[in-house]
Amino acid sequence: MIENIAITGIKADITKDLEKYIQKKIGKLDRRVKRNQRDEVRADVKLNEAMSKTGKKCTCEVILHVPGARLTAVETTMNMFAAVDIVEAKLKNQLKKHKEKHSRASDKHKNTKARVLLGKFSRK
Repeated sequence: MIENIAITGIKADITKDLEKYIQKKIGKLDRRVKRNQRDEVRADVKLNEAMSKTGKKCTCEVILHVPGARLTAVETTMNMFAAVDIVEAKLKNQLKKHKEKHSRASDKHKNTKARVLLGKFSRK
């Protein structure tokens, strides 16, 4: 679980149910980060409610600070809980891409070392 989650309400009331929901949804995103980096992950959640001609607009913005990157997702819907769900899905995809990108680089490095070692032994 991401323990360092800062929730800020801009023109929005943050109920205990909403806070628990955000802790549950955003807190689980650390599962998609490498284990040795999980302690360093933190999240900033900004919630905003606005009235327009079409009705209430609830905006959820999450900035996820991961070692080596800052991932951001924003969504506006009519329901704050739905906005949190959509932002969570967007961040899952971003974390997946981030993890693939950074793990590939280390895997390539490991494979080149193995090739060099195998090449030395096969020449004899």
